[in-house]
Amino acid sequence: MGSLFRSEEMTLCQLFLQSEAAYACVSELGELGLVQFRDLNPDVNVFQRKFVNEVRRCDEMERKLRYLEKEIKKDGIPMLDTGESPEAPQPREMIDLEATFEKLENELREVNQNAEALKRNFLELTELKHILRKTQVFFDEQEGGIGTTTESMTRALITDEVRTGHSMGPVQLGFVDKSNEREDYLPCFVAGVILRERLAAFERMLWRACRGNVFLRQAMIETPLEDPSNGDQVYKSVFIIFFQGDQLKTRVKKICEGFRATLYPCPEAPADRREMAMGVMTRIEDLNTVLGQTQDHRHRVLVAAAKNLKNWFVKVRKIKAIYHTLNLFNLDVTQKCLIAECWVPVLDMETIQLALRRGTERSGSSVPPILNRMQTFENPPTYNRTNKFTKAFQALIDAYGVASYREMNPAPYTIITFPFLFAVMFGDLGHGTIMALFGLWMIRKEKGLAAQKTTNEIWNIFFGGRYIIFLMGVFSMYTGLIYNDIFSKSLNIFGSHWQINYNKTTVLNNKHLQLNPNTTDYEGTPYPLGMDPIWQVATANKIIFHNSYKMKISIIFGVIHMIFGVSLSLHNHTYFKNRNALLYEFIPQLVFLVMMFFYLALLMFIKWNRYAASNKNPFDAACAPSILITFIDMVLGNTPKQVENCSPYMFAGQSFFQKLFRFIALCCIPVMLLGRPLKIIQERRQANRQNLTGATSDAEVGMTNGTAGGVAGHGGGGDPHEEEELSEIAIHQGIHTIEFVLGSVSHTASYLRLWALSLAHAQLAEVLWNMVLSIGLKQEGWPGGIMLTVVFAFWAVLTIGILVLMEGLSAFLHTLRLHWVEFQSKFYKGAGYAFQPFAFDQIIENGDAAAVEGAV
Repeated sequence: MGSLFRSEEMTLCQLFLQSEAAYACVSELGELGLVQFRDLNPDVNVFQRKFVNEVRRCDEMERKLRYLEKEIKKDGIPMLDTGESPEAPQPREMIDLEATFEKLENELREVNQNAEALKRNFLELTELKHILRKTQVFFDEQEGGIGTTTESMTRALITDEVRTGHSMGPVQLGFVDKSNEREDYLPCFVAGVILRERLAAFERMLWRACRGNVFLRQAMIETPLEDPSNGDQVYKSVFIIFFQGDQLKTRVKKICEGFRATLYPCPEAPADRREMAMGVMTRIEDLNTVLGQTQDHRHRVLVAAAKNLKNWFVKVRKIKAIYHTLNLFNLDVTQKCLIAECWVPVLDMETIQLALRRGTERSGSSVPPILNRMQTFENPPTYNRTNKFTKAFQALIDAYGVASYREMNPAPYTIITFPFLFAVMFGDLGHGTIMALFGLWMIRKEKGLAAQKTTNEIWNIFFGGRYIIFLMGVFSMYTGLIYNDIFSKSLNIFGSHWQINYNKTTVLNNKHLQLNPNTTDYEGTPYPLGMDPIWQVATANKIIFHNSYKMKISIIFGVIHMIFGVSLSLHNHTYFKNRNALLYEFIPQLVFLVMMFFYLALLMFIKWNRYAASNKNPFDAACAPSILITFIDMVLGNTPKQVENCSPYMFAGQSFFQKLFRFIALCCIPVMLLGRPLKIIQERRQANRQNLTGATSDAEVGMTNGTAGGVAGHGGGGDPHEEEELSEIAIHQGIHTIEFVLGSVSHTASYLRLWALSLAHAQLAEVLWNMVLSIGLKQEGWPGGIMLTVVFAFWAVLTIGILVLMEGLSAFLHTLRLHWVEFQSKFYKGAGYAFQPFAFDQIIENGDAAAVEGAV
């Protein structure tokens, strides 16, 4: 059977490589991606392995590339990605790559340092420019208002009237004649800039620390300034502080330092300030020119690096992956040969041999590599070949558990059963069309979408399951057609087979009026495809009819699904030649399900076929017995209650068959519980007798020949339960039997979620139509057109957001549970481990150097 239905046959091989050819051979195997290497040095520290220095060199090159990538992204330069994967460089090429990366990093760091120094200088000059402008405005305002002394100015300055006892006249800010002042009380000031958010606290601290003996003027800088350290835009304010005395001067400067305010020199004379301002403007213009040239040079360096950055990343990661893999190998005693052990698919042995031969030719080695198959009792990894279509379905199975080696793979059957069971719950022609179109769009654009390599996890999940989404949409369109349901309305394709013979007034005034199939209301023939459209407009018994129909088909689909799962276990038992499991597990399990639950599904078809609301039918629908009550009476052995003029049975001999089916089903339980343990006990006793007989014969032969017998102990070596205690086998079998018997009931009831979610989905769609869209449809005239447009947009958003996304996710999760628990539990163990080959494609796709270790 192909690997689609069962995992690939694997073999453990031993590989001998010459040291000079090992790098090239491992490179070829990485391009092939069909070999999983084993670690032959599990007790050796990673820092003590042979190629640890080469791995460190690769780490350093990756660090430099990440630095270049960060700088390129900072400038918004697009990186060229051709989608091609260059070959792994030769070991001697590592030196050239290291030199190239070192040169680029040093050049870029030097440019960045120069640019940062220029920007810091530019910031200082810009702040000084604003200080000179704002302080000139302060002094101009003061000179124009000499005759008016404000109360704040009077309080803020210490005047000679307080110190000497005589008045100096009005207070004036500015510079006075120093010859008439004492040196200790010469008025002075400082000017600087501070972050705008710190200004309020700065002003309060000045007032409290200086006890109100300072005068502060401030003005905001309207344009934001760039912080050279991180490139952020910050808002600052200019301030000027007037005070008198050296003590206040020291105190003010300490406060400015604490608030990280920058102080700048400001000349006293207006002419000096104007001259300094002109010099500052000239230097700013020169700095702008130099900054522009620096940025142009930096841009050219980054553009040149961006063209090759992707290829450089691929090359470095391939080199690192190769040396990580070589660290898993062993060295022989001559230190000239590397020995490796690896799992490979048997069908790809020839392809691997060709790859090894190509690697040997590339390296120029004259000694060919040797690949030998080894015998082992270790369980091989599980390898299921997939393509872009089956990959998503295989991922659903592996999420539950990786299949045991050569176990039946549920993925091929899931391709059909998963979207079908989803569609049973999601059945709506309109919603299914939306989902199918979305999946088809992703399939048509998959190359371009895959090339974007986005990190959005939700989008990656949708894109990875694009084929599942498309099939779920298509199957939902089919079930929606069967339900005759499109956005909670029906398609009247063939015309209803019910005829309304009442006038309009009678119908509108009697909401509970029902059509009688015994009269001419019904033509007598069923609708050609799906449900009759008249059921969508019914109000009194619409839900009752849909409940009965969907509940029954849910049980029918569930029973068929479970029986199919038990049937698949037959292939496992026959492949692994497990005769005991075939006789004492598969057969009683299948018989138990058929006798009980397949019979339950059969009763539904009998009831549909024999009972009808027609006078011509001998079985009156009013006398149809309840299937649920009938099944309960069958299990409990109760006699059904007789109803007047109605038979409690659906067919002749039903009572006898039900007793027979119940008896057979009950007999299957002890077979499942005791059959296998008793058979194992019998086999062990026979094996012990054979061992005893063989040992006696060998001893006699040895005594005859004068030698001791030494060949005993061959019997029973192939029994998989030889080392397992009988008590453990009995307990395990008891748990398995109880789980299957009780699980058959609970699993059958679990399939009723198909009915429940289908009913909920249909009711939500109807609520949205009646309470949202119908409001716009009832409006008339041009206001109705505007109203309909707005209401339709709101309805469309709710439909996609709630009915397609949320309801779709809910149906998806319930379908996943039905497959993982109800279906796969019948035959699937999932106790294996995945085949993880050394593949460059996987390492590059992950885009993370840490994935290298996991890949090897």
